[in-house]
Amino acid sequence: MLTSELNYNLPPELIAQHPVVPRDLSRLLVYDRLTDSMKHRRLLDLLAHLNPGDALVYNDSRVLRARVRALKPTGGKVELLFLQRRRVKLWEALVKPSARLQEGTGLELAPEFTARIDGLKTGAVFTLKENLGGGRWLVKNMTATATEELLEQIGEMPLPPYIKERLDEPERYQTVYASERGSAAAPTAGLHFTRELIERIRAAGVALLPLTLHIGLDTFRPVNEAVLELHEIHSEHYRLPADSYEEIRRTKDRGGRVVAVGTTAVRTLETVFQEPYGPLEGETSLFITPGYRFRVVDALLTNFHLPRSTLLALVMAFAGGQQTRRLYREAVRQEYRFFSFGDAMLLL
Repeated sequence: MLTSELNYNLPPELIAQHPVVPRDLSRLLVYDRLTDSMKHRRLLDLLAHLNPGDALVYNDSRVLRARVRALKPTGGKVELLFLQRRRVKLWEALVKPSARLQEGTGLELAPEFTARIDGLKTGAVFTLKENLGGGRWLVKNMTATATEELLEQIGEMPLPPYIKERLDEPERYQTVYASERGSAAAPTAGLHFTRELIERIRAAGVALLPLTLHIGLDTFRPVNEAVLELHEIHSEHYRLPADSYEEIRRTKDRGGRVVAVGTTAVRTLETVFQEPYGPLEGETSLFITPGYRFRVVDALLTNFHLPRSTLLALVMAFAGGQQTRRLYREAVRQEYRFFSFGDAMLLL
């Protein structure tokens, strides 16, 4: 597939700059693949498209305050975006500007940040251990504080670069069920759920099942290869709890549908339920492109994604290339809101 097929025209004013209040008032474009028909609804109408006995599977990963501003020994400023843990106190991070950095360089914090760390007065907080290429580094946490806790004290919420407006409530970039810290970006399809909607879904006999996939580098990286399949997708850590796994199998056995909330849930489920079955926890670099045969996911709730992104390729694999382009044209015509704080599609 040519990567150019992932392009589409989007007026910049349709890029959502803030979340809808309340969350489930976001618009929902419902597409039925069997009848090739679409409807315009709201997220609060989601239950009308779910059946008792279905399983709704969501990603409970919580976004780290992963963006950190630091100082080189020369006083020059650098910005780190922590992506994923490699080992204890050793993380992969995007560092910019990265061109003149050297392995072994210690990075300090501005005094207003240093004061927030118990027991730390002066000195390097992070050390650059290994250059991974493409602006990525292995970074070591030099403090006695766990990295996740350290980022909560000194980090900023890593909003995507296309969001230009200030987010006054950082929790709006978290799902209401976020619990497992480790992502560099939110699983945005889940941002539409309220606790009230979740309770209504549960009361209707739909199983609500968590999994975890910590979102890393590829969320921020467009496809630059001319041929889509030549793009290298980086691995991300996932975990499917045994209880969720067993309930998904029971759902399929009784003829219910597995409804994935977001592309991250799709990648985790399809990784585990591949043939032969994958482990319930590990690293996935599964790259889903048109032509992929889905093994477990029957329906998908997803936001509208960036052009030339691996996420849009996954949606095209699920709904069909021509059908996805038609849905996106209709969403633009109807002035849906796009990207992280935007509206959603339900693909049945």
